[in-house]
Amino acid sequence: MINTLIFDLDGTLLNTLEDLKESTNAALKEFGYPQRTLDEIRNFVGNGVEKLIERAIPDGKMNPDFEDCLKYFKNHYKKNMYNHTAPYEGILEMLGAAKKRAFKTAVVSNKFDAAVKELCERYFGGYIDSAIGESKNVNKKPAPDSVFEAIRQLSANQNECVYIGDSDVDVQTAQNANLPCISVTWGFRTKDFLKEHGGVIFVDKPCEILEIVHNLK
Repeated sequence: MINTLIFDLDGTLLNTLEDLKESTNAALKEFGYPQRTLDEIRNFVGNGVEKLIERAIPDGKMNPDFEDCLKYFKNHYKKNMYNHTAPYEGILEMLGAAKKRAFKTAVVSNKFDAAVKELCERYFGGYIDSAIGESKNVNKKPAPDSVFEAIRQLSANQNECVYIGDSDVDVQTAQNANLPCISVTWGFRTKDFLKEHGGVIFVDKPCEILEIVHNLK
């Protein structure tokens, strides 16, 4: 029986895309590079902020401004990550229902750790029991390390966990952690894309998550 919900953050619980775009473009503008569209940023996210900037800046890591651009992005984002970001419709109600039913909950994200913890505290408070982001101590998704760390922190049983995310990286992460994966269709990737990358179980609204979890074996 599933009693532990492990969520991705960006594109799953929070719509962060506009703030990520603004901070990326602020960093690119600072160093004289072309601006990126919202759809471009949508396709660049999912593998952490370093990969986001690598994809956004011309010539990626070969660009001599790469490290400074990444640093500028991080500093800008820390000050501006609440401008447009908000939970998707129905997320708070779903998390509240999960808490009433005594589910353990965690967030694992490739966003840098301090931002993950701050965002979860601000938007979800007591609804999230553990929040883990990118750090030197934990390999980024799709490596399963952050998922295993969340399971450890929650004192959960791996056989009683489910992973919930919006991207191909999340599908791979769940596979690598040997967990069932629920893919949400309101995030940064389309349902067809997710199907092409191994997605099997889908939800179109947050309120469907607990119903699906109830039926998982």
